[in-house]
Amino acid sequence: MTDDWRGWQEAAETALYGDEGFYRSQEGPAGHFRTSVHASPLFAAAVARLLVRTAAGLGTADVDLVDVGAGRGELLAGVLAALPAEGGEHLTVRAYGVEIAARPPGLDPRVEWCARPPRGVRGLLFANEWLDNVPLPVAETDQDGVERYVQVRTADGAERLGEPVSGADLRWLRRWWPSAGPGCRAEIGRPRDEAWAAAVSTLAGGLAVAVDYCHVREERPPFGTLTGFRAGREVPPVPDGTCDLTAHVALDACAAAGGPDAEIRTQREALRELGVAGERPPLSLASTDPARYVRALASAGEAAELTARGGLGDFGWLTHRVPLPPGGVSGPAGV
Repeated sequence: MTDDWRGWQEAAETALYGDEGFYRSQEGPAGHFRTSVHASPLFAAAVARLLVRTAAGLGTADVDLVDVGAGRGELLAGVLAALPAEGGEHLTVRAYGVEIAARPPGLDPRVEWCARPPRGVRGLLFANEWLDNVPLPVAETDQDGVERYVQVRTADGAERLGEPVSGADLRWLRRWWPSAGPGCRAEIGRPRDEAWAAAVSTLAGGLAVAVDYCHVREERPPFGTLTGFRAGREVPPVPDGTCDLTAHVALDACAAAGGPDAEIRTQREALRELGVAGERPPLSLASTDPARYVRALASAGEAAELTARGGLGDFGWLTHRVPLPPGGVSGPAGV
């Protein structure tokens, strides 16, 4: 860490993924913020259901599951545990946790831990709240109407305007996030487009899913979304390695970069299609089977949180279907 002025992409890369970065910490991101994975086991069960459907679509009982941005392996552990109850008892699953941090102790031995997604996989690639942590440049329009890179100081998060945005970054802004005038800010999503396209390209066949905070071109926030999180609270974004740095994802741009057969839905829509609805159990069950009623009521509460408007239910689910090429269903070709 230094006190030099740097662009936000470089500063965030070091703060999040450097040797002493936030995502290298032993406690992991779960110690600072709560995702759908941590909110309820219903989320992992839904992903297990999706994996079963993906395997059926591929016509195979041998299927790959790749969790990109795996944290400490919570989602993978939940999916593997849920599979027997979700129709996956006959599947042979090759599970991969993609994460820069070291393999967490006690993780299911069936999970292979790797720094990059394996290539040639056939199955489900799932990235839950990964793209929002891919570092990216930030731009602000000056008083003359020129979009300039925003520079940041590591020590305290102070900002200043730097050079004009140019080249591929400027072309991205023109297409995906045109300025509304002086003082407006934008997060240049080109690095995320490239990261998502690279992740999708590792699939030889199956389904790629990205789940994240998001916005689309018609609804871009005029002052951006860059922020920080520490110990469960939103804090100013200071790239010193002590907090998460996150910005909402221009998911429509990622969809275009990832190739054809893309679809964007809300988490509410996606989870309901996977059987997570949140309806309360009938009150009559309380008198006939009180224990079952209590369990069903708790499950309904968790489902309601996962699908809530103004909360997790508003997350975007970007899906890319990758047709299986001729030649069968073998294992991954490697990283």
